Amino acid sequence: MNELQLFFGPLRPVFFSSLLLIILLLMFIMSLRLYLNRRKKAYVAFTVALILLMLQYAFVIAAEIAGVSTQDWAVYAVRLMKFLSFIYVNWGVYRLYNSSAAKHQLVFILLTAVGVIISLLHFVETDLFDGAPVQLRLLQDVWLELYFFLVMFYFYARITPRIGQTTKYQLGLALFFASHSVHLVHEYGLDGRLPLLYAVENALTLAYFITLFMLLFERVVELLQAIYTSSITDALTGLYNRRYFMNHVQHYVLQNAPVSVIFSDIDNFKKLNDTQGHQRGDDALRQVAQIVKDACGDIGICGRYGGEEMVVLVTDPNTDAGELAETIRRRVEAEAGVTVSVGYSKLKRGITPDGLVKQADEAMYVAKTTGKNKVAKYMKQTPLQIG
Repeated sequence: MNELQLFFGPLRPVFFSSLLLIILLLMFIMSLRLYLNRRKKAYVAFTVALILLMLQYAFVIAAEIAGVSTQDWAVYAVRLMKFLSFIYVNWGVYRLYNSSAAKHQLVFILLTAVGVIISLLHFVETDLFDGAPVQLRLLQDVWLELYFFLVMFYFYARITPRIGQTTKYQLGLALFFASHSVHLVHEYGLDGRLPLLYAVENALTLAYFITLFMLLFERVVELLQAIYTSSITDALTGLYNRRYFMNHVQHYVLQNAPVSVIFSDIDNFKKLNDTQGHQRGDDALRQVAQIVKDACGDIGICGRYGGEEMVVLVTDPNTDAGELAETIRRRVEAEAGVTVSVGYSKLKRGITPDGLVKQADEAMYVAKTTGKNKVAKYMKQTPLQIG
């Protein structure tokens, strides 16, 4: 047996279905792991859809091996499973990005019910048309094939705006549309006599599932990135959280790198919350955090240490921590409607990570207790105000 027989010979359905099964199995493992890790019902829909698809192609392989693939019931079963799996794959894609509203569930249920009802025309004999039995059978099946196109256009219009990877989803639908069109031309126009068209149809289907695989893979990456980001950042300000910040301080201190820590605290923050409300307080935190982030740029790492306290680890040896602290203080006063007291300390030999941060905190305390809206540098034993 040469390679061309796999594409154009009698075993081509088994070959293509086996390729598709491999891709679907990989997708199923990813989807199942996603569900087991997140325990959200949203991932159940996609997992169930993949099970339906695997059953469909496993059935094709079994029917071909058993020699019953051309029997009436087998043809009907393959068409129905293809339709159901298409519906639920798209439902699964939708659920990867959206919560399940009752009205949306109802729409998918109605689309499924209508398709099943139309598929039953396969068993309805009619005297309205004349022709050979094979032609009449194809006529009875063509309604489900055409209904496929209506469902495709509906999904294009309704799902595309509601998911994150619109380009991949649109490409997937376009590939499925092309595959189904080739299928209709081959089966209804040419009586399935051209193996080349069968190969084209399956190649397009393979490309469709590869696109789905990439969509699912990138969604998994997005979720993992979101989980990681939420674990290292503060939800309100977007700055790094205390644990992540301290891990970096420890790393640089252990390397004895020439770093400094800037410690800032919003002045009169409790009074602001009490008199103007917590929303105003949250807005002030976000504004100050953005200023700190902008000023920090690529020269260090900024975080929220706790409450209204924000910190910067200055890692660029060419950056003067005092000048950076003064820039932050000046911009906060001009742009945020509040003021900050700021302290900073430069790493000296023998200082621990916690000690370095504590020194900057003590310098900030001096700035706050000697008038606020100032910058102070930590000096051993005697903190000295410099701004």
